Amino acid sequence: MIPQTPILAVAVLAALLLSALATRWLSARAGTRFGALDVPNARSLHSAPVPRTGGLAVLLGLALPLLALAVLGLVPGVLGWIALALAPVAAVAFVDDLGEVAPRWRLLAQVLGALVLIAVGLRWGVVELPGVAWALPLVASLPLTLLAVVWMTNLYNFMDGMDGLAASMTLFGFGALALLGWNGGEPGYAAVAGCVAAAGAGFLSGNFPPARIFLGDVGSASLGLLAAALALWGAQLGLFPLWVALLAFSPFVVDATWTLLVRLARGERVWQAHRSHHYQRLVLAGWSHRRTLLRAQLLMAAASACAVAAPGLVARDQWLVIGAWCAIYLLVHLKVGLVERAAAGSRA
Repeated sequence: MIPQTPILAVAVLAALLLSALATRWLSARAGTRFGALDVPNARSLHSAPVPRTGGLAVLLGLALPLLALAVLGLVPGVLGWIALALAPVAAVAFVDDLGEVAPRWRLLAQVLGALVLIAVGLRWGVVELPGVAWALPLVASLPLTLLAVVWMTNLYNFMDGMDGLAASMTLFGFGALALLGWNGGEPGYAAVAGCVAAAGAGFLSGNFPPARIFLGDVGSASLGLLAAALALWGAQLGLFPLWVALLAFSPFVVDATWTLLVRLARGERVWQAHRSHHYQRLVLAGWSHRRTLLRAQLLMAAASACAVAAPGLVARDQWLVIGAWCAIYLLVHLKVGLVERAAAGSRA
């Protein structure tokens, strides 16, 4: 009998160390094929070129420990299908980091990844809220799953615009999924999510402000696809309803979705880069990257803690949690506006 728990713990630790070591190695190779530079432009928040292939470090930190667990038979076979779904997304994103790929090819890779997940049964089959659930017919389930996976993949990319932000969301969001898996008696699922969280933490060692390296599209798009896949997988296992996973990642989901809707309402070209997200607006209003990140981390930690606790609550208390977080995000939006007005007043 393989001592399962110690091996899973070693895998998570290995993901942390491998990611941190690879991050250090890549950050020292600016300008090489493994250190393609992110040159600042009018929409950037950084002022000097920074290597942008750090996502390779995260993927390496994930791949080796999870491959070892797969060989030992300690993770479910569905992980192989998730890896297959990830492959085209990561490959096209890496090519985009090195040069430029047309948006249609990035979208095609994301759709292919989503279709792989759907083909193996990882789909949005039930709309579930506290105390109520509606089964979705296949004609609605398939396009909704496709849209959800593609949107999650892209919003992670959209939110990766400030030092440490995406790596922190990875640590807290996937960390919450790992705890939910462990609490629900699914150690294999917990190990996969835990390795992703650990790889994010390892990358944060080089990405904390001031960042020496960025995730790039290969990192952010891959993590977005994994967030969608593990949310669908956890719901399929009965560990949590999908709204709990959305709560765990809500600092990203809410900001990106709100910003998209506002830009659509203004008639802006939503596919173009911009600086309209709440975290970008705070930095432009004078907050430092570190101050903004630390506040964001507090929000992420609180959302993740509530997500972990939510499945054990009765329906009434779950609705209270949802209502409280709606109020919190409204307050965040108002706070950002106040900071901007105060900054404009001081410059006047």
